[in-house]
Amino acid sequence: MSCYCHNVTIYGKFDCCLCNQALAVLEPLQDSLHFNLEQIDITGNINLLVEFGEYIPVVFVDGVHVFNYRVNENRLKELLR
Repeated sequence: MSCYCHNVTIYGKFDCCLCNQALAVLEPLQDSLHFNLEQIDITGNINLLVEFGEYIPVVFVDGVHVFNYRVNENRLKELLR
């Protein structure tokens, strides 16, 4: 069993097409790049809506903000290696 050494967090909404596109990049890479993926729906949280609402999806790797709107697969691979 592999050690999942990195954490990737995506803030977005479940009905967001850009969020779904970002997840379509992230999910297939999860096992090969060894990261935990956490999805946070900002819909019910006014603080998150104010902070991220105009920029979703917002992606963090190990607590560092790395992407807005789209996930660059090559850059993600660099960050996780």
